[in-house]
Amino acid sequence: MTTILAAAEAPWVRDLVRATFTGPGQEVVEVERGQDVRETVAALEPDLVILDLQIGNMGGVAVALDLRLEAGEGRLPDVPIVLLVDREADRFLARRADVDLVLTKPVDPGILRRAVRDLLATLERPSPGTGDGGAAGDLDAGDVVREASDREPAEDREAPATP
Repeated sequence: MTTILAAAEAPWVRDLVRATFTGPGQEVVEVERGQDVRETVAALEPDLVILDLQIGNMGGVAVALDLRLEAGEGRLPDVPIVLLVDREADRFLARRADVDLVLTKPVDPGILRRAVRDLLATLERPSPGTGDGGAAGDLDAGDVVREASDREPAEDREAPATP
């Protein structure tokens, strides 16, 4: 079962995530407040966290930084983070948050689904040369393979903006 944590104050954002990912083998858990994300990640260990930039009293950037710091100290699992921003100019903030994927709202459900599928597939691939089945020849030029300790900047993994 794939568990996705959606953190957004705006009901329409949570509705979008729920409608996009609710189905067989998938569960969407919702929180409305940024300060509830850490506790929920600790309790549920979701496969993915989707954060809205605009979350009441603790924005998406602060939540992402908090999750990364806690994971870095071993207090939380290191989970992939998608940040939904309000405009293209907000991508600058997203780069500072060490997120795995940035999408600009409103995002088409099909684009969101494909971007998340591609992100999770990329993160599940074994690293080349580790002896666990991965080989450099298995990767395409655009693939990103990384360890949790050496994240790449978010600008290298941005999905195309919705029209």
